[in-house]
Amino acid sequence: MKKGDDVTPTLTEPHRGFGLGLRMEHHAEILAGEPVVDWFEAQTESYLVPGGKPLHDLMHVRERFPVALHGASLSIGSTAPLDLEYLAQLKALAAHLEPAWISDHLCWTGVGGKNLHTLLPLPFTDEALMHVVSRIRTVQDILSRRIVLENVASYVAFRDSRLREWEFLAGVAEEADCLLLVDLNNAYVNSVNHGFDAQTFLDGLPVERVQQVHLAGHEIHGDILLDTHDQPVSEAVWALYESALKRFGRVTTAIERDVSIPPLAVLESELRAARELAARTLVDAA
Repeated sequence: MKKGDDVTPTLTEPHRGFGLGLRMEHHAEILAGEPVVDWFEAQTESYLVPGGKPLHDLMHVRERFPVALHGASLSIGSTAPLDLEYLAQLKALAAHLEPAWISDHLCWTGVGGKNLHTLLPLPFTDEALMHVVSRIRTVQDILSRRIVLENVASYVAFRDSRLREWEFLAGVAEEADCLLLVDLNNAYVNSVNHGFDAQTFLDGLPVERVQQVHLAGHEIHGDILLDTHDQPVSEAVWALYESALKRFGRVTTAIERDVSIPPLAVLESELRAARELAARTLVDAA
């Protein structure tokens, strides 16, 4: 596939357009109105308990919009055994919701049954790669579907790493036959924190395995960027999104805001900016 081709890669799910992370603060407004949103990305852990108002609202959203599940508890990189109870709950939720896809993060979140509730980076080694690949294959067998994994922000690097982050991501996706969620904010944060070129990161990823991209904000703390997801999308990340469109073509896009949640209209305005940038970029690239 050539850069800029407006063709859905053969391995991924169909292009879904421009979506938002679904937040409970917006449920009522979404259900009562006509948001200018093509699809929603629901936080998996918020809906694993059977029944209740959150799941009730989610199913009503699902009646009107495609919904993808996005989790933070798979801990695919941990050395602890996979949480089979969590996977059983996830599979049951997926059977009920029929999500467009299921995503999580390429990281670990704890060991010994302790969930640290943070996304911890992996060493980029061949050993870690094959460990993760084996676990992804097991998860995909259990869920009977490909999963989508997201690159995470990081603030430390392992001395033992022999691969670059994009090489690790590409190797995992290809060896495990899974898909990628490219968080452009995380890629930019890491490029600053670890001193690499974000364009090189994009160029190193397999186009045919990129299911979607995330746009989000960060905070600047001296020489370090923090992936806070509590700010509007920065100019630097918008520029990287333009590069991503030239690299990946027409790619499903979501804006993610995790804290300091603004009114829905504010996020719709950001989403409108993403639509307009994509339209201009893809026309120029044609």
